[in-house]
Amino acid sequence: MSEINKVVLAYSGGLDTSVIAMWLQQTYGCEVVTFTADIGQGGELEPARAKAKAMGIKEIYIEDLREEFVRDFVNPMFRANALYEGEYLLGTSIARPLIAKRLVEIAAETKADAISHGATGKGNDQVRFELGAYALSPGIKVIAPWREWDLTSRDTLLAYCEKHKIPVEMKQGKKSPYSMDANLLHISYEGNILENPAAEPEESMWLWTSSPKTAPDQVTYIELEYQCGDIVALDGVKLSPANVLTRLNQIAGANGIGRADIVENRYVGMKSRGCYETPGGTVMLKAHRAIESLTMDRELAHLKDDLMPRYASLVYNGYWWSPERMAMQQLIDYSQIYVSGKVRLKLYKGNVSVAGRESDQSLFDQHIATFEDDAGAYNQADAGGFIKLNALRLRIAALKGRK
Repeated sequence: MSEINKVVLAYSGGLDTSVIAMWLQQTYGCEVVTFTADIGQGGELEPARAKAKAMGIKEIYIEDLREEFVRDFVNPMFRANALYEGEYLLGTSIARPLIAKRLVEIAAETKADAISHGATGKGNDQVRFELGAYALSPGIKVIAPWREWDLTSRDTLLAYCEKHKIPVEMKQGKKSPYSMDANLLHISYEGNILENPAAEPEESMWLWTSSPKTAPDQVTYIELEYQCGDIVALDGVKLSPANVLTRLNQIAGANGIGRADIVENRYVGMKSRGCYETPGGTVMLKAHRAIESLTMDRELAHLKDDLMPRYASLVYNGYWWSPERMAMQQLIDYSQIYVSGKVRLKLYKGNVSVAGRESDQSLFDQHIATFEDDAGAYNQADAGGFIKLNALRLRIAALKGRK
């Protein structure tokens, strides 16, 4: 332990990481640097600075990473239409590589010996943080207190706070009913009654989305403009990546869009039940697939769909910085060269549907696709030979009596 002189801690200012900040100093006799990232989780982050100072922390990093988060992490992932196990839009997963990146960068800037995080030994986040850190800084040391200490419950954490006079506001309040994680893409809920997969979530749990029952009775129309696979404007107004997602969260959330209740397979081996609100991301996925359907070659689109589950698993399991994910991203980004145009969407009581799409790069040819007279653009007689050639192997097998 004596070889650890300085540690960079991913610090939220909450109970767990406040205890960790003091525990690191007490256990390792080291200096602690705190890093707090604003990735759109909401709430005031400056209180984290005051709490860190009160514990004797001298180097305190509080950074606004919202634009980088959406531009360099969320948008590339949505170009892939990534869904984990068919439902999860990867809101927590995609934030971890950015935090890991800044942890090791700050460690280098401050000449720290190690980094630390507050992820538990049961979850995915420990894997995501540490895989990212090792990929970017192979020699970095990682301290994961939940795998080392004997503080195994909320009561023991609060007792530690009392003993060491740690300024944690939550210690006097009542227990939060859920374990929650939020960023600009989503908010997640775990624990409490959600640990029973048969229990329906309470309506009061949801914070970002209106109930479809109370959502507006009239349809909301929006128009998204795409350039090379990314949204560049909303309703004709050019917006930065973070501002696009912020506005979509507001609009879609008001219309009751983006709720999910999932039992997922964690990378560490257990099943976990979680609820998620991803209003803007739900709209983004629908719109992106719509503009791709108009502008992307069939076989390229199908190849992307074949790769998507693998890509989503890489993100979920913490392999954002792996060579295979980066190689897949090159292919995905190449596929987006012509994915530009506009998509009109209808939002209504929890549902999002496509009202129309248009693009200068469209591969849709009305003269060929029409059910009316196509003026010779397509010779329907050609289909007979096409079908017979594709049926040849089926006919041969049937003649041999195979089923």
